[in-house]
Amino acid sequence: MKWKGRRKSSNVQDRRGMSTGGKVVGGGIGGIGLLFVIVFTLFGGDPSAILNNQSVNTPQQQTVPYTENEEEKELSDFVAVVLADTEDVWSQVFEENGINYEEPSLVLFTKSVQSACGVAGSSTGPFYCPVDQQLYIDLSFYNELVQKFQAPGDFAMAYVVAHEVGHHVQKLLGVSDQVQGLRGQLSEKEFNRYLKRLELQADYYAGVWAHFEQEFDYLNEGDIEEAMNAASAVGDDRIQKAAQGYVVPDSFTHGTSEQRMRWFKKGFESGNLKDGNTFDVTDSEL
Repeated sequence: MKWKGRRKSSNVQDRRGMSTGGKVVGGGIGGIGLLFVIVFTLFGGDPSAILNNQSVNTPQQQTVPYTENEEEKELSDFVAVVLADTEDVWSQVFEENGINYEEPSLVLFTKSVQSACGVAGSSTGPFYCPVDQQLYIDLSFYNELVQKFQAPGDFAMAYVVAHEVGHHVQKLLGVSDQVQGLRGQLSEKEFNRYLKRLELQADYYAGVWAHFEQEFDYLNEGDIEEAMNAASAVGDDRIQKAAQGYVVPDSFTHGTSEQRMRWFKKGFESGNLKDGNTFDVTDSEL
């Protein structure tokens, strides 16, 4: 991706080196918080990473000296440029559809972070909290993409950011609130079907963003393949197969590798906000 020397977003909060005060037990985030944990993570991170660290009282954050190395500096600059590009793209798309785009913030953290949705550890993965409308990323996830998920390349990380921004788009459009309203009315199996469609729509929106990146001539050869590889790497089936040796389709909340690639590609080819209604297709069409 051609990103060096371009505008960086001013909506980046650097909380690296800030501690939530260690493991906080007791309390619990309840149904609405649990939904946020499950739905808005990139790859379905371990909910206990938040559940086990949530207290009724917000833990006091402590700042310790933090010095980023050259690799971290490049990554933080990179995601700031990617966020700026999402701001430009979605402001344009929303304006064309007669809607005002409210820019989210991106929070950089290390090890753990306090969000309005709970205290999250790095093992949760990148996530979006609809309560405070902020994206949260521990930049060490880039190394996980490369080493654990075998998804190298800067545009793999760009896909991660764009996917979480896709959840912000859903929040602004009221989609995530509509899905949340179904919680408690459906069985876990049925509700998982809606969660999966929500995640696949976020992949579609990431593809829409990539469509405009290509129009702006910001992409390098192989970038889309890097994003597709990342989308495949975080499919429910691939993750479950690697973790436990078998898959449980009824428990899928994010979509298979094939589905995640398909919806990203569909958004990339379309570039149209209105073509991404994952809730209006049959299961076989997902």
